Amino acid sequence: MMRKKYYISVDLEGVACTVGAYGKGLSDSPNYSFARIQGTREANAAATALFDSGAEEVYVWDCHASGINLDYDSLDTRCKIVMGHGMRKRFPDIDESFGGIVFIGYHAYDTPIATLAHTYSSSVYQHQKINGEQVGEFHIDAAIAGLRGVPPIFLASDDICVAQAKKSFPGIITVETKKALAWNSCISKHPKLCCEEIYEGVKKAASVSNTIKPYTIPEPFEYEVRYKRLESAQSCVMRDISNRLFERVDAYTRKGLLASPEHIFEY
Repeated sequence: MMRKKYYISVDLEGVACTVGAYGKGLSDSPNYSFARIQGTREANAAATALFDSGAEEVYVWDCHASGINLDYDSLDTRCKIVMGHGMRKRFPDIDESFGGIVFIGYHAYDTPIATLAHTYSSSVYQHQKINGEQVGEFHIDAAIAGLRGVPPIFLASDDICVAQAKKSFPGIITVETKKALAWNSCISKHPKLCCEEIYEGVKKAASVSNTIKPYTIPEPFEYEVRYKRLESAQSCVMRDISNRLFERVDAYTRKGLLASPEHIFEY
């Protein structure tokens, strides 16, 4: 039986026709204004699919950068909109009554050619690892949803992010919005075609959501952060399960043992 509540988490780097600008990220590029429009379209396609599948509540979380990106007037009026920055929490109000997480516009973790690849901040981190394995934002976010038994049921992004998600989340339904060529380059599908495919994909995801298992990380786990600048590693205030500052592995890297993925955002 399909549950009646769903969460749509909306980043922007993975949406159609979005590449940022050479040597820059997305938010400070001319491409950002289009990404906001397309992120809204893709989120709305997902929300409409969920409502058409019988959902009664759909949360749309604007989670790119400052959390103020989408054209909220263009979203389905039935949506609840989560927005803003500074709460140090992922998926506000999520609980066991939610049937699944839909990832829109997410991006790959760092690989040689993935478009706008990074984990949480392209200007701060080189990588983040859990138990020695590199992870992306969608891994950590899915693990936090998994604490409440909520599975990742759908993801739309470039081909590399889609491959990473399929490897980690058996059964997840995906849509490729573009083929990555470089950090600021891709071959994109037409934006409107992507919305059509997302609508159909999310309808399929809703129909099989009960068969997809939540993503969980064995606890406690080793969490490693490699920074891009020496002073960032030096000033890291993250604390481990014993309330000790993370170990300084080398000039750029800190690591420690955490009890929950939610603790990643406490600092």
